[in-house]
Formats: sequence, C-alpha cells, structure tokens
Amino acid sequence: MIDGLKPYVAYKDSGSKWLGEVPEGWEVRNLRTLVGKRTERNCPDLPLLSVAREKGVFVRSLTDSGENHNVIPDDLSNYKVARAGDLVINKMKAWQGSMGIAPCDGIVSPAYFVFDLRLANAAFGQRLLRSSPYVAHFAQASDGVRIGQWDLSVPGMREIPVLIPPTDEQAAIVRFLEHANRKIDGFIRAKRKLIALLNEQKQAIIHRAVTRGLDPGVALKPSGIEWLGDIPAHWDLRPFVRSVIEKADYRGATPEKVESGVFLVTAKNIRKGWIDYESSKEYVRKCDYAKIMRRGLPKVGDILLTTEAPLGHVALIDDESIALAQRIIRFRPDPGLLRSDFALYSMNSRYFQCQLAERGTGSTAVGIKASKLPQLRIALPPVSEQEQIVLRANSDCMPLESAIARAEREIALMQEYRTRLTTDIVTGKLDVRAAAATLPKVADAAADEPVTDEPADELEYEDA
Repeated sequence: MIDGLKPYVAYKDSGSKWLGEVPEGWEVRNLRTLVGKRTERNCPDLPLLSVAREKGVFVRSLTDSGENHNVIPDDLSNYKVARAGDLVINKMKAWQGSMGIAPCDGIVSPAYFVFDLRLANAAFGQRLLRSSPYVAHFAQASDGVRIGQWDLSVPGMREIPVLIPPTDEQAAIVRFLEHANRKIDGFIRAKRKLIALLNEQKQAIIHRAVTRGLDPGVALKPSGIEWLGDIPAHWDLRPFVRSVIEKADYRGATPEKVESGVFLVTAKNIRKGWIDYESSKEYVRKCDYAKIMRRGLPKVGDILLTTEAPLGHVALIDDESIALAQRIIRFRPDPGLLRSDFALYSMNSRYFQCQLAERGTGSTAVGIKASKLPQLRIALPPVSEQEQIVLRANSDCMPLESAIARAEREIALMQEYRTRLTTDIVTGKLDVRAAAATLPKVADAAADEPVTDEPADELEYEDA
C-alpha cells in the first residue's frame, strides 16, 4: 500500500514539536485564523448529531438503544446548530480526540463547541484534526483539576498550528487515504466475520455442554423453558438466585471519581466472560471504599452480572481489591450446588441470555429489575459433573480462542498501521501525490471514517 511513497524533497520547521518538519510548500497557520464561532440555535427540526472519539461527528440514531443512553430533552431549541463542514468539539473530551467535521447540517449539545472551519477540503480537515499529533495539541490546550475533567481552553486551542497543503494536494491526500481505508476496512471486516463465526462455534459448544452434558445417550426430561429444551433427567432445574449464598446489588448514587485509588469496575469493564481493566479506568477514594461496598465485599470466583447498558454481560472476579459500580450485581455461588466456572458458561449461554432479554425493560437502555431475578433459571448437574463439563468445554474451545485472539491481534495491528499511515500523510512525512493520481475517483467518499474496534454501545461520547 505504501510501496513507492517517499518523503517530500524539501522541508521546513513547523514550529510544533508534535508536527516536526513539514513540506516546504505547505502553509502553517494558527487555528484562530481558520475558525469562527457559530452561535445559531433554535433549529430543533434538524438532525441530532453526536461526537465520538472513535467516529468523529455523526447523526445520532433516535431508535438504536445501544447507541447512546443519555436522555434527549423534549425541548431542543437551545441546541447549537452545526452546518455541514463545521468543526464540532466535545470540550470535555477534546484531549481524547472527541471532535470532528459535521457531515451535514444538524444540532448538537449546548456543551459542545461549534466553529465554522474555513478550510478548502473538509475531508482533509477531518483527517488532519483527528490525527495523533492534533489530539496531543488539543490535550495541551486543555486543563483542569483532574484528568477526565479537563476542559478545552479556547485561547489555547486558537494557537494550535494547522497544516495547509495546496488545495489540489489536500484532495490527493484525501483520495489516497480513502483508498487505503477501504483496503484496511475490508481486511478488518473479513477478520471480524471470522471472529463472529469462531464465536458462534464456541457458543454452540458451550450451549451443548451446559444443557446436555457430555453423555450423548443420557436420558432426558423437558425443562419447560423454550430456549433450553430437554435436559438430562438427573439434572436439577432451579432459580439461579437459589443456587447462590450471597447476592449484592450495587445500585445507588454514583461515587465520586478520582485520579488514583481503588479501581472501580463499571459495566463498561465487564465483557462476555471476563473483566477488561483497560477499556475504562476509573478510581474511587480508599476512604470511600467501605461505604461503596457496604453491601458486601468481592471475593475471587464471585460472579458479576450487568443489569443495564449492557444487559447480561457476565464475568468472574479475579481480583478482590476492586470496587463495584452501579448496574452490577455480584453473586457468590453455593459451592455445594454450583461451580463458578460452570455458572460463567451457563450464564453466557443462549438459554440464560434469552431469559434475561425476555425480562428486560426500557426504551432507551434495556435493563432488568431486581424483582425479576428470581425468575431466571439455571440447569444444574451434580457438582462433580460440572467440573467434567467445564474441563471438556475448555479443551474444545481452546483452539477457537487461540484463533480469535490471533485475529484480534491482527485487527489491532492494522488499526495501528492506519493511525501511523494517516499521521505520516497528513503531516507531510510521505508524499502521495503521484500515487493518488493513479487511483480511481470514488463519489461521496470524502466522509469515510475508519472502522472502529469498539461495539456501538461502547463508544465514548457525551451529550449534555
């Protein structure tokens, strides 16, 4: 993809340590000379736009429950108008790269900054201002008491140096990156399709194991649950809450977050089977820990269930030095009835997840009420048989998990390559003019955004 690309012939100092040297023929201007504050309001019939770190500016869906869980006010007359091509910035998360170019006329949260961006090629502006060096520039222009509460300083932002290649060169850069992104996106889609197929195969193995056991000739009996069907005749079928000895619901007031302290596991950290300590890093004070965890302290092997946003993610506690946020319920299995690892497989299986979905309520974010939990049932073999089932399932799933991990690593490497390639091109480290001239033009491709790694309900954006 980059074969034959070379640096420009001559460079000059950009005046920025993050941008370094830039092509001699490029102009460097402070952002203040390219933007004007837009103050339009009272256009509630325009599409509602949101800003995400991963996607830039996009039209917000009013029907997709997984896209955003923030309440939309009835009166949108105070929302700011953003015209197509405007620069929209989430001022509280600009330091993370939460900004972009409006793809169409729309309205955004009053908490956002909206600027008329006077740049010849809006698609070039999108790629330039969302590149890694510019995220660093916006971070430098943000300040506050604590990380996570940094606010973008307009005076600091206005001093950010902007690279402006000649107009035809901006178009060449956009054309080349569109081509590169299509290639990269095709690769990522193929890998994600492979991952989905491997996960389906893995789930089929687990579902079969936790609903039928290991003996194909075992006598069966009806379970009375539509998604479960027949189960081995010697298995028990009981309410899940009657197979645990402790249950703690951490719903309540949101604890105050701090820069360091006790790690707070939120619903964002709980994946389908494990706790992801990297996806979200929030902390609470040690002195607040006892109050936050007054309903019970965690123990390795306890089961966590998310009750909303998302509903039904399950993981085992592997570290007792954590605090638990709201929208999470902790269960401690009865060792005489239920193994933690068997519970993890069962609760992630199709029959248990369908029970959760059937009892979920809510139009914006689907969740389950605590009063519905006793209705959830689990199929229980003897504990000794649970151990055998888990061992077999682990063995059968191991090759699939290895293949999934390999595909995920390949996606991550390709995303890193995309980031590096975009940065090198928009900052003039590589000259793509000759290569772009040989590429076919694609209509309406200027607004292309890279495929992101995060599912929709994990996107980091905020409406006030």
